[in-house]
Amino acid sequence: MQDKIILGIDPGTNIMGYGIIHIQGKKMSLVTLGVIKLNKLTNHADKLLRIQKKVDALIQEYKPDEMAIEAPFFGKNVQSMLKLGRAQGVAIGAALNRNLPFEEYSPRKIKQAITGNGNASKEQVASMLMNLLNFKEEPEYMDSTDGLAVAVCHHFQKGVGEHNKSKSGSWKAFIANNPDRKKN
Repeated sequence: MQDKIILGIDPGTNIMGYGIIHIQGKKMSLVTLGVIKLNKLTNHADKLLRIQKKVDALIQEYKPDEMAIEAPFFGKNVQSMLKLGRAQGVAIGAALNRNLPFEEYSPRKIKQAITGNGNASKEQVASMLMNLLNFKEEPEYMDSTDGLAVAVCHHFQKGVGEHNKSKSGSWKAFIANNPDRKKN
């Protein structure tokens, strides 16, 4: 019988959302969800340190077996994307430091897994999660349900995200399958 705890993270530099689920056999239940508020910190390094410490504390307290994190999406603002990537990297670093395996999923993949629609709104995702996990009160911050959605997506995808994809999609496989495209 499957028995595991999954930590889901929605990285952010102002508010980082998280959700933790427990899988027991075919039953999925909510352990907790919440946010890490970073908007009062003005120094980016201080925000990164807070993320590292809080994610580490979540790992110590809830002892998840796996972590799933939302992959950064490509936006118009390069500086925002860099900061978001650093926030994601620090959260991943906290997992690696505790030997916690992680996987990442695109925002579209997460929405698709939860609602069946890759373009779903945050409200649609939250509503579906409330039904799936049987909780009544919508959280104050959608970032928390976004973090929860990452954990649920990871469970639905059976742990196959961006890092765990088949090696057939690698450059090495491409070159092996297309020797005429290789330049010497």
